[in-house]
Amino acid sequence: MSTERESKLNTLLSTQPAGIVLSSAWLAEQGYSLDLQKRYKKSQWFDSIGTGALIRHGDQVDYLGGLYALQSQLGLSVHPAGKTALSMQGKAHYLELATRKVQLFGGKEGNLPLWFKKRDWGVSIDCKHTSFLAPELGLVEIEHKSFKVKVSSPARAVMECLYLAPKLQPLLEVFELMEGLNNLRPAAVQTLLEGCTSVKVKRLFLYMVNKADHEWLKFVNLDKVDLGSGKRSIVSDGVYVSKYQITVPRELAAAV
Repeated sequence: MSTERESKLNTLLSTQPAGIVLSSAWLAEQGYSLDLQKRYKKSQWFDSIGTGALIRHGDQVDYLGGLYALQSQLGLSVHPAGKTALSMQGKAHYLELATRKVQLFGGKEGNLPLWFKKRDWGVSIDCKHTSFLAPELGLVEIEHKSFKVKVSSPARAVMECLYLAPKLQPLLEVFELMEGLNNLRPAAVQTLLEGCTSVKVKRLFLYMVNKADHEWLKFVNLDKVDLGSGKRSIVSDGVYVSKYQITVPRELAAAV
């Protein structure tokens, strides 16, 4: 290997954290041509994990290492969401006894690359593509190994759970999660509620906050939150809540 190629390789190895996927397209943009990438693979510095994706030879890369590439290299709006995000921040561990299922949310602008979808990450991954919240709202950075990924903040994560409810997420479980969120920042909640386009999510969110009797709700200006008009039947055989014009499951209404 020439001195120049060796220098470029050393630069790559020293500037990029271990445990991540390296996108071939991104590498090419950084000056590492496809031909050079082939040489690195042939010399066993890197391994291919699918078309368009490399990892360091022998590196242990989990799905978050793949997600890092999606966020930081490919600029995709995809992140750990819902209960997965809450669990990563220590807010749902008592409900997440089995962490074999990962929930991602992504924007509607594009699909995940095949190398990410086809890779066996050791967990089951489901990705919902939706725009009910703008992709940049309510995200926080979480450290993992030697890198950081963006995940939903607790407030956004609960809204994502409510987006999946009741078909894919039991509402009573979401309320149990909500009960533990007694220190959310009102300003952050305000921004999310104003930016949320789902009337169902906003009404359920406020219903649960009221039911949990969280003090921080007093500092949210509900006059700026559009709750729509008309009734919303969340479940067919439930209890009607006139304040929010929603019908909720009986077990949720009875919860104290």
